[in-house]
Amino acid sequence: MHEESPTTADTQSFAEALAETFTHDTLEVGQLVSGEIMAVAGDVALISVGGKTEAVMDRAELGELRPGDGLDAVVVALQPELRVSHRLAIERRQREALRGAYANLVPVEGKITGRNKGGYDVSIAGIRAFCPMSQIDLSFPRNVDAYLGKTYLFRITELSDDLSTMVVSRAAVLKEEREQAEAAAWQKIAEGAVLEGEVKSIRDFGVFVDLGGVDGMVHISELSHRVGVRPSQVVKQGQRVTVKVIEADREKKRIALSLKALETDPWAEAKERFQPGTAFSGTVARKTEFGIFVELMPGVDGLVHVSQLPPGQKLDDEAFAPGAPINGWVKECDVKRRRISLTLRELATSDPWVDAAARYPTGTLVEGVVERTAAFGVFVALEPGLTGLIPASETDVPRGGDLAARFAPGSKVSAAVLSVDPERKRISLSVKKGKESKAAKEFRKWAEERQGERRQEMTAFGAALAKALESKR
Repeated sequence: MHEESPTTADTQSFAEALAETFTHDTLEVGQLVSGEIMAVAGDVALISVGGKTEAVMDRAELGELRPGDGLDAVVVALQPELRVSHRLAIERRQREALRGAYANLVPVEGKITGRNKGGYDVSIAGIRAFCPMSQIDLSFPRNVDAYLGKTYLFRITELSDDLSTMVVSRAAVLKEEREQAEAAAWQKIAEGAVLEGEVKSIRDFGVFVDLGGVDGMVHISELSHRVGVRPSQVVKQGQRVTVKVIEADREKKRIALSLKALETDPWAEAKERFQPGTAFSGTVARKTEFGIFVELMPGVDGLVHVSQLPPGQKLDDEAFAPGAPINGWVKECDVKRRRISLTLRELATSDPWVDAAARYPTGTLVEGVVERTAAFGVFVALEPGLTGLIPASETDVPRGGDLAARFAPGSKVSAAVLSVDPERKRISLSVKKGKESKAAKEFRKWAEERQGERRQEMTAFGAALAKALESKR
């Protein structure tokens, strides 16, 4: 039902009736009083302000209030009628609250309504305040207009008695919030603790993680068990991660974190998977001047030393480009030192030196592959695990000549066995003796062939002679 509008005569008679009941000898203009809404008529409301004292107030000030509700009001007039204002009471409370907030460093809510050369206009409880540009954030804003129209908490830093001048700071609130969050975060941070955080920034040397008020750093060496990965390959900015605290120093404000510590250590199974003598399949991870690092499995790399390349192949061979597949054999696996030695040369399945003297007696003509040369001679691989040495004096190169030019790594060479020392694992070879042995062998073969031919010739002559003698009989 809609309330019917009273006539002018009704309003006047209502006001006259109110005037008869007013007793306000103890009230003063500006006094704050508490009352109750008694009735509403036309544009006015009847407010009971204690005992039989009643006052009128503009109906527009009621807002959502209804008869029977209590309210505070400020006396604005005593004559010709007692008049009060709920709006002024609200403003007075807000002003008192602002003074209290200023005195007790309590943040207040304000809306940024405009910007000027030095800062921002802020509306707080209907009162205009000023926030310097340097106090709108913890750092100088990149986009000065990004704050317009938004509501934030501010700390009142200056306030005049009549509230005509009010300077505020949002940075002070943010700093306090940060300090509180930092203190709360440090309550959880201790060496060995496992925490959740958010990747704040990524650098070449590591990753910074926000732990909820304080930042910790995951050094690149603690990102993963994998070797050579870049931070951006492991995490993304804004990603939620679980980390382990490996160092916490509050005085120095230093927190070292690790992602790797929470991963399963791949080296735990390396001992079983990469036993010496077993074949491997991997991928070239990177090259150095001393060899090739091969990724055998995520987090486990092995090294092929340059001396373990196939004879004749060099590090700059296209077959050893990063990412290329590579196969070979495991020489050694040291899990404690996290080192695996690899070779691309076939390994012996048993000790070849045990019966080397019997298999390579002195004078035996052998053929092998040149591994490398030195000033004193040439190393020749005879079989997996067994390498012999041709002293420089036993080569066919003149004294002072270039052995490397004559015996290229990977080339084949024939030589004779000079001596075998299984205990010292040495076999001495000679190209000169080999040539002599070869020449003698070829001569013997020729002599044997020549002797056979002579027998055939003698046999034919004898047959002819016998036939001639027979005819003469």
